[in-house]
Amino acid sequence: MKQQDFERRYQAQWDRLQTLAKQVTKVFPKPLSTEEAEEFITLYRQTCNHLALARQRQYSRFLTEHLNQLSLLGHQCLYRQRIGFWSKLGRLFLYEFPQLIRQEWRFFWIATLALYLPAILFGLAVWMSPDVLYSFIDRETVVNFESMYEPSRKIIGFERDSADDFAMFGHYIKNNITVGFRTFAGGLLAGIGSLIILFFNGLLFGGLGAHMINIGYVETFYSFVCGHGSFELTAIAISGCAGLKLGWALISPGNLSRKAALMKASQISIKLIYGVIGMLVIAAFIEAFWSSSTLFPAYTKYWVAVGLWTIVICYFLGVGRRSHGSE
Repeated sequence: MKQQDFERRYQAQWDRLQTLAKQVTKVFPKPLSTEEAEEFITLYRQTCNHLALARQRQYSRFLTEHLNQLSLLGHQCLYRQRIGFWSKLGRLFLYEFPQLIRQEWRFFWIATLALYLPAILFGLAVWMSPDVLYSFIDRETVVNFESMYEPSRKIIGFERDSADDFAMFGHYIKNNITVGFRTFAGGLLAGIGSLIILFFNGLLFGGLGAHMINIGYVETFYSFVCGHGSFELTAIAISGCAGLKLGWALISPGNLSRKAALMKASQISIKLIYGVIGMLVIAAFIEAFWSSSTLFPAYTKYWVAVGLWTIVICYFLGVGRRSHGSE
């Protein structure tokens, strides 16, 4: 039997097996009914047989790898121990999240450059020629930012009382996650949407950062953003990485259909977004309770920022390596 006929004959069975497997392996799993469980076992055995046939007949590597992944997924669903939500969450952050960043390093660095390079270039342009800022940002927005970081203020950032820190914590979570999801969802436009959002966020940050230098608000602005920036900016870049992963699946699906390639890529991208949400919650906490405080001198905040950046870098470079070989 030719490979094309083989795939056409059994593709529906493979898709059904994958659907049932996802049902029991998602974050909030839905138990299979008795009929579904019997169907799952039958499909799993058939898929294992199809894998053996594909290898014997020397079908393409893409097909054999796809069937091998389905067989492994079915095996895990049949023989795995039940894992609670908190165990899954711990596994995500202690192993899977940093491993996936290292695995998808190309998309991560493309997203990082798309965020930081416009920030650096536009920041230099504004620093050398201040009026350039208004070609991208309206004066009202600039004035609002100036008032937020005015050196005489008791609390840096949005106007509020210290008792409103928890309310601002919620505000920052909402704002940060909104930006993260927009960056991620932009990947569905062949990755271009993610790059555009990263680009314009970079322009905004770089332009306003240079403007604060020009008007003498260096200490208040940079002591505010340096702490939570390690988590927030990295998380936004990872959102772009997840979006680019989806976009590349649409552009270059390989031997898979675009739908199948997108579904496969989404399994990785969704885990990245779970990690992004965790990072943005941490960033919001730091921003609400530490960054806005004027109780500590700027140099203390800078040293804390160095520590936080070190933690983030070491986390992605080193965490999760021990379990990599066992998985």
